[in-house]
Amino acid sequence: MASVVSVLSEDQFQCSICLDVFTDPVSTPCGHNFCQVCISKYWAACTQFQCPLCKQSFERRPNLHINTILKEITERFKGLLPSPPAVSWAGDTVPEVPCDLCPGEASKAVKSCLVCLASYCGPHLQPHQQRADLRRHTLSQPVRNILRRKCAKHHRLLDLYCRTDRTCVCAMCSETDHRKHNTVPLEREWLLKKANLGKTIADMQQMIQEKQAKAEEISRSVELSRLSAQTALNDSLQLFSLMVRSMERSQAKLIKLIEEKQKAVERRAAGFLDELEQEIGELRRRHAELAQLLHTEDHVQFVQNFPSQFLTPQGKDWSDVTVHSDLCLGAVQRVVSELEERVHTEVTKLAKADLKKVQRYEVNVTLDPRTAHPYLTLSEDYKQVALGPKRQTFSNHPERFDCAGCILGRESFTSGRHYWEVTVWSKTDWDLGVVRDSINRKGKIRASPGNGFWFMSLRNRNRYTFRTDPPTPLDLAEKPRKVGVYVDYEEGQVSFYNVEAGAHIYTFTDTFTEKLLPYFSPCTNEDGNNSAPLVISPVSHMD
Repeated sequence: MASVVSVLSEDQFQCSICLDVFTDPVSTPCGHNFCQVCISKYWAACTQFQCPLCKQSFERRPNLHINTILKEITERFKGLLPSPPAVSWAGDTVPEVPCDLCPGEASKAVKSCLVCLASYCGPHLQPHQQRADLRRHTLSQPVRNILRRKCAKHHRLLDLYCRTDRTCVCAMCSETDHRKHNTVPLEREWLLKKANLGKTIADMQQMIQEKQAKAEEISRSVELSRLSAQTALNDSLQLFSLMVRSMERSQAKLIKLIEEKQKAVERRAAGFLDELEQEIGELRRRHAELAQLLHTEDHVQFVQNFPSQFLTPQGKDWSDVTVHSDLCLGAVQRVVSELEERVHTEVTKLAKADLKKVQRYEVNVTLDPRTAHPYLTLSEDYKQVALGPKRQTFSNHPERFDCAGCILGRESFTSGRHYWEVTVWSKTDWDLGVVRDSINRKGKIRASPGNGFWFMSLRNRNRYTFRTDPPTPLDLAEKPRKVGVYVDYEEGQVSFYNVEAGAHIYTFTDTFTEKLLPYFSPCTNEDGNNSAPLVISPVSHMD
């Protein structure tokens, strides 16, 4: 505010009687202003009622009322004045105004006369206090360079203001060089400029307050962002810690399962080996007996000892007995499936929490009939749009789409975060998103982010795409019946959500430099199965 104070002069807000800043200023019928107490005391000491400045006389004492506008300006000015400098009693030098009548080393002036255009010390001021004609002169605090108040050309008091040349002039100037110019009394111009300056000061104060409020808002936003970032960090650390613990538990479970299965395999194999060893021992004993019998030359002994039944012992059929080396494959698959399901559950929780956060930026979006294609029909509350049976007669508004069957929202975004939800029912085709305000709305439209279109589409019941160039296919496990649209202008994000599933669908990132508008298209109904409207629904806040 120092720059404003430097423009103002205390003389402009000074009572010519007490030579101090106005206190409860009142205006006389002639237009001059004085402190209420000062003018009352002045008239109480005089035999007639006249203005101390212009000496205009009044038949009776005027009824004076406080000039509320000037009082307000004066009070504002007082509030802007800098604190007076500290006075040192040790003899600090202070700039002084010398007396114009003192010879040699001039004494310090105590008053300046705005009529005589001279400054006087105490003794030389006495004539102005004693002589009746001089008492009518206007005195002020000592003024340096007081001759600047006199016209350099005519040596007369500067008491007029030329609005044409924007300069102070004397009465002679107004009759000569400035004769055809717009001149007004200097005091009137002073009051006008002072009032305008007071308004400027008030406006500046209002601007300061608004900017301070904005600075506080930004500071609060930074603090909220810091808290949000810390919360997100804590949540992510908690989530990853949970996932790590789950993986460690799954790993321990899998290791234990593998070890147990391996032990079971080993026990089973050991049993098989014992049984086989017994059969092998029996076979070897019979083999030795038969080999000995084979070498017997005694016919009687050979025939008598020859086995009457089974020449070869049968034993157990081991052809189908196996020990699998890949018994752990199923166990690994089960553990991995369980871990995947657990991760999916946590990711779903995280997605729902994300949707819950963006739903806090709910905005009331309505449809703008000025932009509607002639074949579109709107509900009375401008919350629903559908393809009508025939073309309607609309004015050719410059903002209306004349070829593409779409419509925009009334609300526009140039900053901040915004969220709304649209019920798409079981429609087979639709478009939802945002567009740039300056997009082409006439003729065939090529929709892409480069042309100012950021929207998601459904075609043929199950083909979801984001309209890039070429389109980006979206693989959705569940068909959304209600779609949430979220815009973060500063971050350059357009996100889509399956509201009922609490699932994030897709986020596109770009840089926004223009006004954005919500975008809707119920699309065509050639097969008769896409007649349902798009409905801007109240936000279904997640529990």
